[in-house]
Amino acid sequence: MKKLHIIAEAGTNNNGRLDKAKELVDIAKRCGADSVKFQIIYTYGLYLPGDYPYGHYDIKKVLKIRDEGILKDEEYEELNNYCISKDIPFTASVFDKKGLDLMHRFNPLYIKTASGDLNHVRFLTQIAETGKKMVISTGMSTLKDIEKTINLIQKIGNRDIVLMHCVSIYPAFLEQTNLRFIEVLKREFGLPVGFSDHTGDSLAACIALSLGATWFEKHFTVDRTQEGLDHKHAMEEAEFKKYIEDLHKANTALDIKADKISDKEYYTRKRARRSLYAAVDIKAGEVISSEKVLIVRPENIMNAEDVDTVIGSIAKLDIKQYEPFSYEKIIK
Repeated sequence: MKKLHIIAEAGTNNNGRLDKAKELVDIAKRCGADSVKFQIIYTYGLYLPGDYPYGHYDIKKVLKIRDEGILKDEEYEELNNYCISKDIPFTASVFDKKGLDLMHRFNPLYIKTASGDLNHVRFLTQIAETGKKMVISTGMSTLKDIEKTINLIQKIGNRDIVLMHCVSIYPAFLEQTNLRFIEVLKREFGLPVGFSDHTGDSLAACIALSLGATWFEKHFTVDRTQEGLDHKHAMEEAEFKKYIEDLHKANTALDIKADKISDKEYYTRKRARRSLYAAVDIKAGEVISSEKVLIVRPENIMNAEDVDTVIGSIAKLDIKQYEPFSYEKIIK
């Protein structure tokens, strides 16, 4: 069975409050996630100051949300300690050197980079030089873009990389997920591959698992109705718990068993398979014709595939109606 790593993506859904961040940690732990990940975003380490077009977003509102969503550095330290107390690894996506330096203090299991930074070569170099496992999202990127980034990181000497297949649409529908690209990433780079999932349920993730993904990232929140950039496409606790359960069940289903038939299936087979029974009373010495043979449930001594052995044989002894045939009762 594959070893999975499921990232509970808290992002900035704590809304700048340490108590909310701890609540998200609790949810991640209860749901069975393997790590909980936040986003450490210092606003002007990521955004240009000022007023300018920003897609369908109001940039002033975005900057305000980012300013209000950041925890103090000492609060991140407390949050890391809280995760240790809850026995769930704490990590974060980082977006500038300040965030990287802070995260590095906590000795994280991995450091995550967002799809938007796949070509931020200076920053990727800084992360690679830490020697930490890098989990890299690949949304909005061509195969050539990804190849350039992997070559850069591996040239530095960091080969501990997980590539996250990602479609940067929020939310994404199943038909937009391009899941077969997981196989391309595995084939081209020979690295562990995951799926950063922005769909609304577990179906895409289970398909990704069947295609070779072993890492999964899913946004979650306490309450989807809160104001913020990621709440609307995040899962609430019950949904996220089911998401993780579904992935583990799918992983079990995909595990190759040495014996194809389980004990429970043998139990079903005993009543569902047909065997050979006498349709009438048969005297010793009689030739057994097809009319004297029933091929019906349940399974017994001679199975349905033995019918041609019985038909045309001679009864060695008396056989009562509905008695199962056996090799000891016939002469071929």
